[in-house]
Amino acid sequence: MYRTNTCGELRLSDAGKTVTLAGWVQRVRKMGGMAFVDLRDRYGITQLVFNDSDDCELCARAGKLGREYCIQVTGVVNERESKNANLPTGDIEIIATELNILSESATPPFTIEDNTDGGDDIRMKYRYLDLRRPTVRKNLELRHRMTILIRNFLDAQNFIEVETPILIGSTPEGARDFVVPSRMNPGQFYALPQSPQTLKQLLMVSGFDRYFQIAKCFRDEDLRADRQPEFTQIDCEMSFVDQDDVINLFEDMARHLFKEIRGVELPAKLQQMTWHEAMRRFGSDKPDLRFGMEFVELMDDLKGTGTFSVFNDAAYIGGICVPGCANYTRKQLDQLTDFVKRPQVGAKGLVYIKYNEDGTVKSSVDKFYSPEVLAKVKQTTGAKDGDLVLILSGDNANKTRVQLCTLRLEMGDRLGLRDKNKFECLWIVDFPLFEWSDEEQRLMATHHPFTMPNPDDIPLLDSHPEQVRAKAYDFVCNGIEVGGGSLRIHDSKLQEKMFGILGFTEERAMAQFGFLINAFKYGAPPHAGLAFGLDRFVSIMAGLDSIRDCIAFPKNNSGRDVMLDAPSAIDQKQLDELQLKVDLRQEN
Repeated sequence: MYRTNTCGELRLSDAGKTVTLAGWVQRVRKMGGMAFVDLRDRYGITQLVFNDSDDCELCARAGKLGREYCIQVTGVVNERESKNANLPTGDIEIIATELNILSESATPPFTIEDNTDGGDDIRMKYRYLDLRRPTVRKNLELRHRMTILIRNFLDAQNFIEVETPILIGSTPEGARDFVVPSRMNPGQFYALPQSPQTLKQLLMVSGFDRYFQIAKCFRDEDLRADRQPEFTQIDCEMSFVDQDDVINLFEDMARHLFKEIRGVELPAKLQQMTWHEAMRRFGSDKPDLRFGMEFVELMDDLKGTGTFSVFNDAAYIGGICVPGCANYTRKQLDQLTDFVKRPQVGAKGLVYIKYNEDGTVKSSVDKFYSPEVLAKVKQTTGAKDGDLVLILSGDNANKTRVQLCTLRLEMGDRLGLRDKNKFECLWIVDFPLFEWSDEEQRLMATHHPFTMPNPDDIPLLDSHPEQVRAKAYDFVCNGIEVGGGSLRIHDSKLQEKMFGILGFTEERAMAQFGFLINAFKYGAPPHAGLAFGLDRFVSIMAGLDSIRDCIAFPKNNSGRDVMLDAPSAIDQKQLDELQLKVDLRQEN
């Protein structure tokens, strides 16, 4: 046995015991004939004491230990004279009598401490060392605890966990697939699942009326802080349920997790907001409700009431009232203007109105509007003396609202209003069933082709499909889409109509989804589902800015694993076996 105790469990009540610990050297301090070694494992840190007067050779060996040496130490638990209130083991130390070096360590490329000197790239390259840091380890421990709570909750609700295949067929809707060549079927490819969507629907046809899976999913899309090429879903499906059944159950699960993990009591019933309302008030289908600054439409106040042609030609004019910021300098306002004009935001400019503390008004459009018009804007926006109103306009209402949303979130960050220890959750409902794709020049499914239309809107499928609402719902927390789902189409004829609107020929629909279409001929039950993004959920609970820090071995922003150096080229022999030829296009 390498250890009798961990480095985090010994206390003053253990004084006098002979114990054996094993772990990594955090640091070594030599002081006047003594060597003090902080020994670390997953559970904590314990101080070891080596005394020259007790064993000169042992103390000399301890003094030569390097950072991250893996060692085993036997000694007696002793009360510390100088206690460390910052450590749970800070009342004791181990008077060492034996030292066994299990493995030496090269000098690590960064310090294995919470406040490390390693940048993102170097930490990702040596992720196995980064995972030794307590802050990173705690994120994975939190992830583990959440998955246990989720499994126990769903098990108590009669859900059964079923694993679905990783190698499946490619689907044309949604994000790009990662594809895998088949050696046994030359020229043909598997795809890695973007989600187990069709497979869990087949499980409903099979009579498994409550399914879940902690499922790996894969999407070949551009990356950002809350997106990885491979990610994990809490994937669920239920039969014989309506939208309220699904929402109520998973709201209870969220309530359970917040209480157990963060000690936070969510409201007894979460707010539900329609997609149209969310876009109108916040310019986002995942609004952050931790702070105000709701949009105020200013078309009546500013269009045609002055000589500012930008507003007079606009299809939408909207603003936000930023409390207490009328003292913003010209430099700060110019920075905000530059911010909204960035390609990522895409606005052409920014108009401001400062309602100063002394009652005066200063605006970038002073010369175009009378004081009465600017006073009317103050009334409409609810601005007070000392407040700043920021205004955007454009020829596309929703596009401008999205730009204004980005500005709203930026101001929330600047004013410290997006507190990571405050949680505001809600459901977004009544999504559009379809959205127009400029790239494809056709209607695309907003979620996927199997989403149930709102029964009230089914007559519009033939005449105005763009107006049809979906029986779909998203769970949003602090401006992040944590999960989403929908009622599914279980009627074959309605599914055929959906495929037709999406531009599928009957032959193509059968080629892509024939297995599901055929399954629906055998008594498919009404069913619905939902999937939470586990990585995002954990990151919210942990107060992280990126999901990477709650994933053991994440990819970087280019989709590369810098530790494994993947993706990489493969041997010609492997290409020959797969009957593949690599022909890279030359970049101009």
